[in-house]
Amino acid sequence: MNVMHIITDLNDGGAEAVLYRLCDSDKIVKHHVVSLMNEGKYGALLRDAGVQVFCLNMPRGRITPGGLWRLWQLLRQIHPQVVQTWMYHADLIGGVIARLAGVKQVFWGIRHSTLDTEKSRRSTIWVARLCARISSRIPSTIICCAQKALEVHRDLGYAVDKLRVIPNGYDLVRFRVDGDARAQLRAEWGVGNRWLLGMVGRFDPLKDHKNLLNALAVIKNQGVDFGCVLAGRDLDRNNAQLMTWLAEHNLTSEVRLLGQRTDIPDVMNALDVHVLSSSSEAFPNVVAEAMACGTPAVVTDVGDAAVIVGEVGWVVPPKDPEALADALLRAHAAMQSGVAWQARCIAARGRVQDHFSLERMIESYHLVWQQEQSH
Repeated sequence: MNVMHIITDLNDGGAEAVLYRLCDSDKIVKHHVVSLMNEGKYGALLRDAGVQVFCLNMPRGRITPGGLWRLWQLLRQIHPQVVQTWMYHADLIGGVIARLAGVKQVFWGIRHSTLDTEKSRRSTIWVARLCARISSRIPSTIICCAQKALEVHRDLGYAVDKLRVIPNGYDLVRFRVDGDARAQLRAEWGVGNRWLLGMVGRFDPLKDHKNLLNALAVIKNQGVDFGCVLAGRDLDRNNAQLMTWLAEHNLTSEVRLLGQRTDIPDVMNALDVHVLSSSSEAFPNVVAEAMACGTPAVVTDVGDAAVIVGEVGWVVPPKDPEALADALLRAHAAMQSGVAWQARCIAARGRVQDHFSLERMIESYHLVWQQEQSH
């Protein structure tokens, strides 16, 4: 099968990472990737994996006639049996141009679970609403990364009979329990046996790092000793807003800022508990990645976070630092029972193996693509 993926860009984001994992690990299908913008982080990685990558280099927020013409040419040249689009702008542009180029099987990919005006750009909401209006005509199937995303888009007016959920899948060889990596990083950070929390995710209002820091301040005021590492883009000492928050809460000695890292599996292994403090998510990859490394998670009830952790983690309302602090303290208390905690760590990885493996995700995509082809 010949599949062309059309995505808004290839920067360092969750959708882009899932697309990369799918193309890199799927040896049955011939994949081609078109970025409406530039090749970002994943363009070179996809090429290294043997995937053809084409960049239309359209400026952010602008559609150019040259870009549309180039996309139409690529579709006619490669002649894919399936076009799989990723995110709203690619759903709209890629879906329409693919139909005009004669592609019969077009699959949209929805990666958002909120279209709140406080949390999403107005242009994004406008494009999503336009997609809803044409969803009965353009796509064969609309693939959502989370049940919450399906419900939100069903309510927005997307064609309900076309909506399907395929949860993200994870590389369980890369994300695995690694005692050596844990010991090495904890030694490097001088943590010793100190209780270590952490959150992986770029500095962004939707990640709500302020919620996490407010919760950590509550924990510190209760006299509990802990450390916390924050990894992701703009989580460094050059971030004036973040440094102000740390100073206000007197957390500069507890919180270590790691910035963007390439050794995320090692970081996940070093943690005792991974925290998700977000006010909005669809299917938060970092939660499943932490659990695959045997690290239990405390999460806010956003997107499918609660679905991912199941009975293995702790779930609290978003934007409630007292509830988040309470859940973290319950996790700390649970750690004091070594045998039960070890069982919880094993169960965390087991849950990802059972429900969110990369193999399962790839099989699900194949099944949906093939089902539509046989109709």
